[in-house]
This record gives sequence, C-alpha cells and structure tokens, in this order.
Amino acid sequence: MKLKNNSSIALIDDDLDLLDLLSSFFKQRGYKVLAYSNAEEALIDIDSKRAEPDVVISDLKLPAMSGLEFIRRIRRSNSSLPIILMTSEGSVETAVEAIEAGAYDFVLKPLHIPQLLISVQRALFLNEVQQENTSLKSLFQEDYMGLKGVIGKSQGFKKALELAKRVSSSQANILITGESGSGKEVIAKAVHELGDKKDGPFIAINCSAIPENLLESELFGHAKGAFTGANEKKIGLFEEANKGTLFLDEIGDLSLPLQAKLLRVLQERKVKRIGENQYRDISARIICATHKDLRKEVTEGRFREDLFFRLNVIPIFMPPLRERKDDILPLSEYFLKKFALMNKVQVKGFTKDAIQKLESHEWKGNVRELENAIERAVVLSTSEYLQAEDLPTDDLFPKEKAAESSPKEGVSFEQDRSMTLDELSKKYIQFIFDKNDGAKEQTAKDLGIDRKTLYRKLKEMNLN
Repeated sequence: MKLKNNSSIALIDDDLDLLDLLSSFFKQRGYKVLAYSNAEEALIDIDSKRAEPDVVISDLKLPAMSGLEFIRRIRRSNSSLPIILMTSEGSVETAVEAIEAGAYDFVLKPLHIPQLLISVQRALFLNEVQQENTSLKSLFQEDYMGLKGVIGKSQGFKKALELAKRVSSSQANILITGESGSGKEVIAKAVHELGDKKDGPFIAINCSAIPENLLESELFGHAKGAFTGANEKKIGLFEEANKGTLFLDEIGDLSLPLQAKLLRVLQERKVKRIGENQYRDISARIICATHKDLRKEVTEGRFREDLFFRLNVIPIFMPPLRERKDDILPLSEYFLKKFALMNKVQVKGFTKDAIQKLESHEWKGNVRELENAIERAVVLSTSEYLQAEDLPTDDLFPKEKAAESSPKEGVSFEQDRSMTLDELSKKYIQFIFDKNDGAKEQTAKDLGIDRKTLYRKLKEMNLN
C-alpha cells in the first residue's frame, strides 16, 4: 500500500503511558505524531489549522469530552478526516454508535498494535484516494456554455459548440465531421448535455473498432439461440440508449448491409433484434460522426446516398487542432494537471520554449496526439516544468527509422514521382508492413499511429 511520506497522526488519550507508547511506535515508522491528553485541545488545534493531521486515533472515554462528542464536533468542519476510536467496551451497540457518529474504524483495548497500524494505513490510503478524486473532479468544472470538462477558446471550436447548442433540442439528425482525434465526441456530448435528453444515457460506439459480424449484434441485439454462441438474449445499443443519445462514431466505415439497416431505423424509429420478428420502438437521439468525405464515398459507391442525406440534416464540422491554435495551451495545461495527479508526480507547468513548441507543432493526430504527448512527457519528466525537449519532434517518423535499410525488392519510392499523397502514404504503409513481415503492432509503432488507425488503413488497402 503506497502512502505519501511523513503522514501526520494525532493521538488522543488520557492514559499517558499508552500515549507515549503509541507515539514512539509511530515515530519510529516515519510518522509525524501530535499527542494530546484531552479532546478539547486537539479540537481547538484542528479547527484553527494549527494542527492538520492526516488521521486521528482517539480513546472513546475521555475527561470532559468523549471520543464520540469529539467526532461529532470535528465533523461540523471536516467531513473527511479519518478518525479511529479505541475503547475497552466491546459491545455491538458502542461500535454502531461510533460508526454512525462518523468514525472510520473501531479498535478494542488491550490494543493489538500491528492491527492498529493496518487500520491507520487503510485510513491514510482512503483519504489520499478521496483527495485525488476531488482534485480530478475539479478539472471537470463548468467551463463554457455550462458544459463540464469542455476546454477550448478558439473561434472554430466555439462555432461548433454554439451550433451544437442551437440544435440540441431539435430532433433533426446530426452528422459531425472532422479528422480523427479532433474532438467529434466532445461535440456529440455537448448536444446531449444541452438537449432535452441529458438525463438519459450517452452511449458511444466506434463502428470501425468492432468486426462487422459482431457490430450488428451490438447495435440491434439478438434473441437467445439466434446464432451459434447466442446463449442469452442481448439488448442492442439502440434500445439501451432509449431516452438518451446513441453516438455512432466512424459511421463511414459501416458496411453497406448495415447502412441499409441503419437507414430503416432512422426512417421508422424501430429496431428488430437478430432472430426476432418483433419491432421495438426507440426514442434515442442518434448522432453520427466520421473522418471521411461521405460525398466522395457516395460517388465511389461505398456509402448509400439516401443514408447520407438522411444523416446530413445538420452538419457540424470540427476543425483540426492545427487550425485551433488558441486551444493548444488550455488543452495542454488540462492534460498536464490530469496526468500529474494520476501518476502522482510534481509537474507544475511548461517552460516558454515548451509552450512555443506545443503551439508550433502540426499535431496531425489532433487532440488525441496532444494528450498522448503530454502524458508521456509528464510520466518521464525529471523536473517541475516540462522542457521543449520533453515534447515530440516535428518529424512524423523518427530519424533512425528513416535511415533503416532500403526498401525490399519491388518497393521503390523513386520509380514514380507523379504519385498522389494518398498513393505515396499507402505505398509507405505497404513498405513498413512488409518490412515487419505483417506484424501489425510493430508496424503501427514504426508508423507512429495507433493500431485501430493501422487496421482501418490495412482494410482499405485489402491487406490482412
């Protein structure tokens, strides 16, 4: 159990011999000890902040003020301070009364000191977790338009949010577009939180992350015995999101058969589980998002035109991070606080050079890339302020990768200088994929992209 160093313990007991014994025991183990022979003095010190113990160990029977009264008084101003009561009375009624008054634990005399130590360690650990949770929650206070955890002040970001607010109470279908990692789900959540379905669930699913044969069951549900392995009935996400919002991310990756089923759901507001004939009404709001150009997908026959027009009633565009320079520093500061708290490291901010580097970087992976970069920098940092060298370079691929052995036979980048950027990108992916003998995890690492992105690109290229 990992605890912060130099935890402070307040001991309260009119038995001076026991007080001295406990003081010595805890001091020898690195604790700071505050010893009191009566509860009134301890209460005055704690209320006035002269003493700020992390845990209190108090006898139940004390002169003038009992341990129970001490707990009741301390709870008026401090609801989270752990208090452990010691007593020679082992009745259930006394224990219940102590816990109801707000005691963290109840130990019997004569004391088993190792057991008391365990109780203290648990109390300190619980207090530390509660403090971390409070700090993390403070990062999600209302920021813009009454939304929690929404960070951004650029005009492009505010424009997308304001449009989300305007359409949040309508029943029109919304299609959010933008590059991967740009924050499309933030806009979808804003529509949900600002609309009349905010009290219902918000359920998100990435259509590109689940195999097609499983995705249909996830969306629509299935009856028991509908197919091999369907041992129990399953409620689909359309039904789970009733009276709330279902967010279908990467809708452009949906297969044509599933596109047809989604179109029917949007038209009729009913779903049918796999293996059933019964249609069920749904009242969920459906919001879709994609990084693809769906007009181009329609032209090339990969996306249904009727579904596109059905979805694209209210289009909302989320600009990439490189076009929202004003958002980079607020997001960076938020991620720094978040990961510093999560990893218990003392990182307070960025140097001027680091800020300049953050704001000049292209961030091709958008907010997701920025978040990963800050997390890595915070975890590996050895100083209180992140330096420019702690942050990613401007090179998309590390130099050592670019200097590796020449392409395999039959793969050359010199043979055709008229290739488009898309063709060149695919050719490079093919080269790295072949070089790694089809090892997807290593290929994603070499390319500097996540595995889901690699899987999608390999699928587009018909590579297994």
